[in-house]
Amino acid sequence: MPEATKADDDRRNGVQIDLISGERMEGLASMEKIRMILDGVHDGNIVILEEGLTPDEESRLIEVTMAEISPDEFNGIEIETYPKSGTRDSSLLGRIMGNDESPKKLTVIGPANQIETLHKDETLISALVSRS
Repeated sequence: MPEATKADDDRRNGVQIDLISGERMEGLASMEKIRMILDGVHDGNIVILEEGLTPDEESRLIEVTMAEISPDEFNGIEIETYPKSGTRDSSLLGRIMGNDESPKKLTVIGPANQIETLHKDETLISALVSRS
């Protein structure tokens, strides 16, 4: 049997967060993006997209997720997106605070059984993440 490593111990005691840049997602087709997201969530990771998904991609993500739900293995996803407002600010902090006219927005996706949204408004998403 292989020896447990420190990374394995950390994985059992914590939650992995994958921060995916807009640059990495830029060259991918919609289904490639969805598969990358769902593969991470299936592994129990929280996925944060710097530039979010288009409304069509979000709809498709939900469709594919619903098809993959299984009572004993995969409970689905929780998805939250920071809203945008009418002012122009393209910095990461500006997007987090909702100050970007661009349709690109920060999106947080994770296993439904691990994320509980406690509060959401125009400037903040507060979530409780548990290790199931």
